[in-house]
Amino acid sequence: MKTHRIERKRLVPHTVDGVTELVLDTEYIDVPAPPRDWDQLVRSAVTIGAVILVTASLVWTTASIGDLLAAVTLPVVAYAAAVAFDASWIMCMAVEWLLRYDPKRAKMAQRAGWGALAVSMAAVFAHGHVADEWVIGAVGALVSGLAKGGWTMAMRVHARPLDPRTQQWVEARRAKVDGQLAMIPVRRDLQRGEHLIEAERQALAADSGSAGSTDPDQSGGSADRPDPSAPSVDRKGLTTKDAVRIAWGEGIRDRDAVLQDAAGRLGRPVSPDSVDRYLRDLKRGA
Repeated sequence: MKTHRIERKRLVPHTVDGVTELVLDTEYIDVPAPPRDWDQLVRSAVTIGAVILVTASLVWTTASIGDLLAAVTLPVVAYAAAVAFDASWIMCMAVEWLLRYDPKRAKMAQRAGWGALAVSMAAVFAHGHVADEWVIGAVGALVSGLAKGGWTMAMRVHARPLDPRTQQWVEARRAKVDGQLAMIPVRRDLQRGEHLIEAERQALAADSGSAGSTDPDQSGGSADRPDPSAPSVDRKGLTTKDAVRIAWGEGIRDRDAVLQDAAGRLGRPVSPDSVDRYLRDLKRGA
């Protein structure tokens, strides 16, 4: 049985002149070595080989199509555009890998990848045909086909197929999570729109000289200052101004606490700007 040596450290008591302290002791022990995982080695070799094939295909296709396009444009532009031919199907394969647990969405990337491969191979063959070397063009076009075939095999090696019921469970869970993720930008956009509307209302109110119109419950402007000594009002017809005045009368001075108390009394969210205005009036009248 093969073994390999490992280092192990531990604290042990050590006594000098009658005084004991814990010191670090190092020992080396031999443990059985696990058997070599040949499957993983072959899987890694297949993956590395596929990467090499894709890299070689990208270089060859770029050189071939770049030389073809350089006849009608600048070489720098031609070779930059030539990268797009193989990069297109490589990108489709990357998308197919990311969607490997969502076969329905992966099919579109798979079909697009084969289409992009056909275009790339045709362009390489056209370069050989223009140079009167159609055999070289045909062989060169096969480079991209072999690269895609190798990467397809590598993806199959790493694939973990799901049974129909597990696939449905994954799709249901993914749909819920995707819905929650999609709502994040939606809520952000709605909040941004609400803030823009509120800012527009305040700007129009400032232009017309009626800043109190920004209060959503239209309970009165800042000129009508709440009276902290006023008697309690009917709770059924409470306004934002009344709720703030009641909170002030009960000794609540913190802005956030007033917001929370007023919202609880009214049973709905209140405008922070209105609350701030009423609090300023109450502080000036105190």
